[in-house]
Amino acid sequence: MNDDDERVAAAPQRSSDDDLARAAVEGTQALVLIFDERGHCLSANPAVTRALGWTREELGARPFWDVYVAPEHVILARQAFTLAIERGLAFPQEGDWLDRSGARRRIRMHNDVLRDEGGQPYALVTVGMDVTQQNHREALLRERAEIDHLTGLSNRSAFFDHLSTALHARQGAGVGLLFCDLDGFKQVNDEHGHHVGDLLLTQVAQRLQDSCAPDHVAARFGGDEFVILFPHADEQRLSLLAERIKIAMRDPIVTSSGTINIGVSVGWAISEPKMAADELIQAADHRMYRVKSVRQRHASILDSDT
Repeated sequence: MNDDDERVAAAPQRSSDDDLARAAVEGTQALVLIFDERGHCLSANPAVTRALGWTREELGARPFWDVYVAPEHVILARQAFTLAIERGLAFPQEGDWLDRSGARRRIRMHNDVLRDEGGQPYALVTVGMDVTQQNHREALLRERAEIDHLTGLSNRSAFFDHLSTALHARQGAGVGLLFCDLDGFKQVNDEHGHHVGDLLLTQVAQRLQDSCAPDHVAARFGGDEFVILFPHADEQRLSLLAERIKIAMRDPIVTSSGTINIGVSVGWAISEPKMAADELIQAADHRMYRVKSVRQRHASILDSDT
């Protein structure tokens, strides 16, 4: 016997196609289920029982929508299954499944109809992938891309997206924006350190958020600058919000270096037809600086009088 013959003799015998298919279904991490025309589970691979905690017998005792489908998805799941069996039409889906303890898993499903020799649907095959962790990671990535991590408000980039969407919905008109700049923040950093400055910014952000209505969007624009989107605005309501913010900032902020008083200059603007996001921001910014300049001149006059 030569070397090639010895290698052939030593190699494992190749399994039949049926054996390979069975091994693939049993070994895959995908959730593979087969349902009869009543929605009862005929077969579930080990990945299903491991993931959900139900035995194959329990899965087959009732229609699947009564076993593990989240309550808010039951009607849709039942309708989709009925359509598949009656018309032979099955579509990909995504929904929440409940394990035996009631914990939720987000499952992305590919569904196929099985037909008999006469072409009539008689069963449904579902191959599911648990995307719970994947969706969680994607949500965290989106949050990191949209949230200012110091204050928890929207960041500059996300705010531009919100503002552009609002302007588009309103054909560029009637969208309000407030531009807020803290007074004396650099002095706080210089005297007390950046850790105190950071604490102050978080407290300011909370007060701004508390001053806003649910449909407003507050964001940290950069440094000690904050902006607020007012989707359906008029001059009176913008003026009232600006006043509410100034009042909210009057109470001293408690820090590790003691209480600190911080002021805020607020400018606002309302969009005109076909106005771009950066134009509206610039208009509110300019008005804020006019407010700040007037305040600084008054402060200088008072200092000179004393």
